[in-house]
Amino acid sequence: MEKVTVVSDQLRGNALGDPYERPLWIYLPPGYDDTAGRYPTIYVLQGYSGQVTMWDNRAAWRPTYPELLDELFTSGEAPPAIVVFVDAWTRLGGSQFVDSAGHGRYHSYLCDEIVPYVDARYRTLAAAEHRAITGKSSGGYGAMITPMLRPGLFGALATHAGDCLFDVLYPREFPPAARTLRDEYEGSWDRYLTRFFDTGGRCPGSDMILLYGNAASYSANEDGTVDIPFDATGHLIPEIWQRWLEYDPVVMAGERPETLRGLHSIWIDAGRSDQYYLDLGATAFHRAVRAAGVPEDRVSFELFDGTHSNLEHRYVMAVKWLTPRLTPENLSREI
Repeated sequence: MEKVTVVSDQLRGNALGDPYERPLWIYLPPGYDDTAGRYPTIYVLQGYSGQVTMWDNRAAWRPTYPELLDELFTSGEAPPAIVVFVDAWTRLGGSQFVDSAGHGRYHSYLCDEIVPYVDARYRTLAAAEHRAITGKSSGGYGAMITPMLRPGLFGALATHAGDCLFDVLYPREFPPAARTLRDEYEGSWDRYLTRFFDTGGRCPGSDMILLYGNAASYSANEDGTVDIPFDATGHLIPEIWQRWLEYDPVVMAGERPETLRGLHSIWIDAGRSDQYYLDLGATAFHRAVRAAGVPEDRVSFELFDGTHSNLEHRYVMAVKWLTPRLTPENLSREI
């Protein structure tokens, strides 16, 4: 694992004052140093609140994702690939991998800086058909939208319980948030954010940071201010909510069917007992992909027994499915 720092012009001067020098981890597979061959690449996006250093965090009795990758490639069960771990942390906990005046240009950072950086410094097969993007939760969201927003950059995606079907995912969270704002913060998001940052998130409604962070992604204004899609009673504000819906992968799939048809491989999964009902979102996105005209043999879709947690084994399953599809027949030939 090579751990480097990328200086990002796209993130310089971002609204939150977050660092524009960012960590980037690049996993080089067994045998990389022994030949002059080129490799497909798989980009990994983290879920909300994820920072790239957390890939080294160890849960009891379970290997880390990088260790699982190493086992997979060392065993020969999958063709080798370069795996790139992208950092898109913000002070709000995430960026949804979109360009926004509310937090910064994280979509452009990924597409215009990270991908060229990797291709220039490592022996990649630098073409869309050899490049995949993957992630879980918010990372799965980024994996869904990035190929649709930037056609011709990625040839495949894998989304694990990715954020989508916004009509189901978000509105049920708005009334509890409105109540907490009223009772704890005099109805003020500014008061909430001040206490959140002062206490490191140890405050009432700590999980509301995700709602605010999503608003910074989907409904920020050009001056960096953020519009919230519900009022003091928890009721939707239609004109703001519509701005969120424009970012829903299910909606985007219906508007950009040709970009999905341009992908040669799409992996979609979620746990049947996902706490956030993202199994329903995965089902809706799968239906949208098929309605877009993507042939069945290009798509893997599964609802497995499980929740939103402890999905490392699913990441590796997707990599095992993707790598043969990313690898040309002459990969092992030295060039």
